Amino acid sequence: MDDLKHKFLVFINKQGHQPKSPTEETVRSPTSESVIINRNNQPEIRRAGELDPLADQDILESIEPEYFKSEDFDPCNHELKKLPEALDCDVIEQNFGNLRQQQVVVSKKVLQLILQKQNLFNEEFSRVLQVQQELQATLCVCREGRRDLKLAKQQFTTASLGILANYRKRQVVEGLLHSLNTIKTLQRTEERLQELLNEGNYPGAIGLLLECQSAAATFRHFTCVAALSGKLQDTLDMTEEQLDQALAKVCSHFDAEHYSKVQAAYRLLGKTQMAMDQLHMHFASAIHNAAFNVVHGYVELCSQNDLQANKKQYKQLCKCVTAESFIPCLVDLCKTLWGIMHSYHQIFPNNGVSEPVDFEASFNKQYVRQKLGNGLMRIWHDVQTRVSTYLMGSDLAHYKFDELLQVLGVVHRLMEVGEEFCGSKSEDLQNSIKKQSSNYFCNYHHDRLDELRIFLENESWELCPVKPDFTILQLQEFRSLRHVLKNWKPHSDNVTAVSSPDCSSSNHSQDGSSITGGYFARYAESGTPFDIGLDEVQEEDILANIGDEPSGYFSDESDEDIPDELKKDFVDENVGDTVANKHSKPSSKRTSRRELMKAPILTNTTLTVLRHCGKYLQMSRLLRPIACEVIMCMSQLFEYYLYAVHAFFTSDLVVASPSLYNLKLQASLKRIQDNLIVLDTTEPDLEHSVRSSHKVPQPHVSPVVDLTQPENLHGLAERIVAVESLVFLAKQFDLMHSYLEHLQGGSTFLHQFFSQTVAVTAELRRPVYMCVSARAVDFRVMLGLMSKVNWEVREVMSQHSQYVDILLRELQIFSMRLEDVAMRVPIPREVYITLWENIIHLTNNTFVEGFSNAKKCSNEGRALMQLDYTQFLSKLEKLTSVRPIPGREYVDLYVKAFYLSESALETWVREHNEYSSKQLLAVVSCALQHNKKARQRLTAFIEDMEKVAGR
Repeated sequence: MDDLKHKFLVFINKQGHQPKSPTEETVRSPTSESVIINRNNQPEIRRAGELDPLADQDILESIEPEYFKSEDFDPCNHELKKLPEALDCDVIEQNFGNLRQQQVVVSKKVLQLILQKQNLFNEEFSRVLQVQQELQATLCVCREGRRDLKLAKQQFTTASLGILANYRKRQVVEGLLHSLNTIKTLQRTEERLQELLNEGNYPGAIGLLLECQSAAATFRHFTCVAALSGKLQDTLDMTEEQLDQALAKVCSHFDAEHYSKVQAAYRLLGKTQMAMDQLHMHFASAIHNAAFNVVHGYVELCSQNDLQANKKQYKQLCKCVTAESFIPCLVDLCKTLWGIMHSYHQIFPNNGVSEPVDFEASFNKQYVRQKLGNGLMRIWHDVQTRVSTYLMGSDLAHYKFDELLQVLGVVHRLMEVGEEFCGSKSEDLQNSIKKQSSNYFCNYHHDRLDELRIFLENESWELCPVKPDFTILQLQEFRSLRHVLKNWKPHSDNVTAVSSPDCSSSNHSQDGSSITGGYFARYAESGTPFDIGLDEVQEEDILANIGDEPSGYFSDESDEDIPDELKKDFVDENVGDTVANKHSKPSSKRTSRRELMKAPILTNTTLTVLRHCGKYLQMSRLLRPIACEVIMCMSQLFEYYLYAVHAFFTSDLVVASPSLYNLKLQASLKRIQDNLIVLDTTEPDLEHSVRSSHKVPQPHVSPVVDLTQPENLHGLAERIVAVESLVFLAKQFDLMHSYLEHLQGGSTFLHQFFSQTVAVTAELRRPVYMCVSARAVDFRVMLGLMSKVNWEVREVMSQHSQYVDILLRELQIFSMRLEDVAMRVPIPREVYITLWENIIHLTNNTFVEGFSNAKKCSNEGRALMQLDYTQFLSKLEKLTSVRPIPGREYVDLYVKAFYLSESALETWVREHNEYSSKQLLAVVSCALQHNKKARQRLTAFIEDMEKVAGR
């Protein structure tokens, strides 16, 4: 302990030691440790021994707890008690060393703590000195003040007290005068209040009344003021009633300034929440009253007894609106209700609630926002309930379809407004209009199918002259869909009439009917979304101006476009131009024919179908709940047209070939016949049966359509117009494909319709045009001529057979007749190729069949076969531009088979099953006429193949 005191004295008094350097002082500890006080008065402990902080900590923890428990603790007595009875000097020395070491560590730790707190001690001592100085200054001020008060007391006089008394009387008189003026003002409040109300200054009026009430409460000790308080309360109640009336005006004619004043007045009254409740009540009342007044006004115009009309409820009034007034009344009703919704919509940025400054204001603002948000659905529910009741009050069964579309257009626009107003899907409106439209559309569609049957049965299949750039977008029925279809991404790249900009850059909705920026933004100042001209009719400009040309669609003077070889009666081998190249030849005299040749091929019936499709598409867009049903009916129009064209123009097909029909076309025709066509027309009650089964009687071609005249190529012009108009119709359906998918919402039916029906429309060309190609040449006569040829000649012939010239002459006649048809209707390249491919296919089959009829054939005869076919091909290339000539390998391989060896012939027979058994047997008989065994074996093999194929 003496050592610890010594250290304290060294540190505090800084004496007894010599500084090591000018900037430091060192305090030595008994354990060869030095504590250095540096220039900044910061302690630094430097150890000379081996002890480290961890060892010091262990030593501190080894000290017995008794040394820290009480102040009267006697360490000497404690240590003496611990000594054993038999004293051991080594143990005592060891315990002494441990205690000595613990003392050094404790002393060092205490010194460290003292040094760490020295700066805080100095700072606190400085603050104590500062407080002492401030107390001394305060004491001086108090002494000076007491001295001045003592001087004032000595010099105060009676005159001064009199001045103070008079001043007090003056103050009392001024207060009395102020009170009298206030009472006078209170008496004149009613007059000023009425002026403020007339000016529409509701906050000023309420503020004035509240100020008067406050003043009346202050001066209630006056008798006259006590009587005035009751009158002020009555005036306040009357003012609140006028304020409620002013709030009701907001529902029909919103004015931001007017509404802000009304809300400010309610806020002064502390009735902001009540104002919101009252506002919603007024809106509900405004909707009901406005709807009743609009419908009642139209009923009054048609009713002779106004008294009964006034007694009817709204639902009964809706049933009294006549058909002539139904649409105008609906439009006016929607306009009126739009005004109310528009007023409510404008309340949001003008709710009159300032930024909250306290809890109550914040609570009111939150209540107003929640109330306004919840009120959107309530307002819209009331609106659509009124309109739905009106719609269900009339029977739309006897309306025209255009009138129904007008109704749907108005309701659809109203539903779009509702969706923008509160995000509602308007289920009530959709259900009501769906009920009214579903039955109507079913009957309407069946009538349209009957109408289409009448059109088809009376169609002469004459070309309808339209402009070269004609598309469905030019029809009046598509006027409301032009923007949608123009900007909708096309389904097929070969639809060139419609561009495909990115729809995401448009401000229109998915069906293209929304307005840029929304309805409430566009009609913020004036007008309504229902101001559109519903009965507006735009003129169509789709017909081509063909003048007074003598030959109908094309002029006889335009034959410079006709290839020269088709004008001659013989085939000139040096002429290379053909019918198919006539579109690329320049015309120096006229260009009208060239332009008309590019125009679409369609009939009046095709235009009728497209017009119906436009109406159906409008209904699908306007009435989405039955869009799938409407689109399915629209597909039936196309299917019935397809079935009719096939039934009309393939009934005289004389060639039975599986290659004429692909599987999809066969399946589509079978499905249409099963689902849509009534074949049995002998039922007594056919009409009722058809309507109940939703089917249509099978159409019959018009008697004016002659398909028997060979001079007209068996009605080729009519066939071209029919089939190509169907192909054009399919292209227009492709144009609408993507938008139809959007409307029907992912139904698998539409994909099947386009992939299995629309996509195979062009395949109908082969069977229809085969009816013409099969009659272009009498192939039975050709077979008879070929049977008369001697195929057992013994020398190689240099002249081909006569039947080849006869066949080429028949084909030349066909080519000239084809040119005559081209004067009446344009022949598309696809039709031209199909006609010639069919004829070449039949001709090749005739060659093979004729060659197979040869009983015996020499090697020279086989050479004659090749010569005949080669001569035919060389002449054929002058008649047609079809390249390459299709099926020539079919004939060449058959003729070359006669030269094959036995083994090669067997392989050839196995690989070429495109030939008939008769034709294969003919090759075997001729090629193996000297090898009876091989001939019998191959004959048996061919017969077995025929049996397997027959199964």
